[in-house]
Amino acid sequence: MILTVDRLGHLGDAMAMGPGGAVIVPQMLPGEVVEGDLTGDRLVNTRIVTPSSDRVRPPCVHARTCGGCLLQHASDAFVTGWKEGVVRSALSRLEWEPVFLATQTSPPASRRRATLSARRTKGGVLMGFHARGSNTLVAVPQCRLLHPDLIAALPGLEALVRIGGSRSTEVQLTVTRTLGGADVAVSGGKPLDAPLRMELARVVEAQGFARLTWDDETVALRVAPMQRFGRALVAPPPGAFLQATEAGEAALLAAVRTAVAPSRRIVDLFAGVGTFALALAEAAEVHAVEGEAAMTAALEKGMRHATGLRRVTVETRDLFRRPLEPDELKRFDAVVIDPPRAGAEAQMARLAEARVPVVAAVSCNPVTFARDARVLVSAGYRLDWVQVVDQFRWSAHVELAARFSLSL
Repeated sequence: MILTVDRLGHLGDAMAMGPGGAVIVPQMLPGEVVEGDLTGDRLVNTRIVTPSSDRVRPPCVHARTCGGCLLQHASDAFVTGWKEGVVRSALSRLEWEPVFLATQTSPPASRRRATLSARRTKGGVLMGFHARGSNTLVAVPQCRLLHPDLIAALPGLEALVRIGGSRSTEVQLTVTRTLGGADVAVSGGKPLDAPLRMELARVVEAQGFARLTWDDETVALRVAPMQRFGRALVAPPPGAFLQATEAGEAALLAAVRTAVAPSRRIVDLFAGVGTFALALAEAAEVHAVEGEAAMTAALEKGMRHATGLRRVTVETRDLFRRPLEPDELKRFDAVVIDPPRAGAEAQMARLAEARVPVVAAVSCNPVTFARDARVLVSAGYRLDWVQVVDQFRWSAHVELAARFSLSL
């Protein structure tokens, strides 16, 4: 069967119209003519008859087998345009189209955090990412996505699996680049006992890892796994949210700073460990609100040891169950809000009622962002601009920052 690809779906898979409806055509681009065998709603055993001018040679040798990157066969310009299009489509129900600032894309080899899967084998350890839609593990020693410091940590991660992994089940290793070395959190490993603890600690010391957490228990801490946020140093708790790349974090922070300037009293909602709050505190008083006590404790400790900051207050509060109320919000000049993928529908309703002059919104889900944006726009806010920040390079993941202000 020969088909012409029409578009990319929201998950990045190419779509074509077949005799019975939409057909998924993996690893293809719009406009390409492809030939293959129709199996259910997928075209398999595909061959490109007419390639797209946007098709490029994948920069990574693992691109055909690894499931970590979906769009390495597309030009950077195409991926940027497609991601902007995803956001435009999500916002299409608003009364006007906002200005789109230039997309900021993180460079290759800049991902500072990743979760790898691994298991012991007869010959040693197999560790990497799963092939797309498969349980097959693919080793990625030449990955073009991960920061070189994470690549350098791979032998040490394999050593951990040799000691504490299993041949029958997989373990997951979340590794984060920090100022003091790799911060590693392992789940699914052998139960801890005294000999295993000692062996794991030896690996941490030999490999220069900062910290090792084993099934939520910290078993070795060589140095504090510090991250820098503005003038503050923070040691996030194991598994705490962190922007995927330093370039992506810098782009989001620059957008937020532009959005809230020159406000002097800011509330940071879903503040995490202080990515925005601590940097904004260089010029404004900030109240940081976060639902996880371990993260607010880390934020507060980092704030107390920093110099040159304005007043920062910290509150542990579940903003899904107990959003800040209008009377609590009215004392602020600006709001920064960076919710999880589910968005912040209840909190947005309170923001709309409080009518804080400026809202700087950060989102990792254009669909829930558009839903929440409609709440503010319906209350008289204007969506001034949107900026796509692509820190998940070559993936279908889309992040953005935006500025809302009250219409005059």
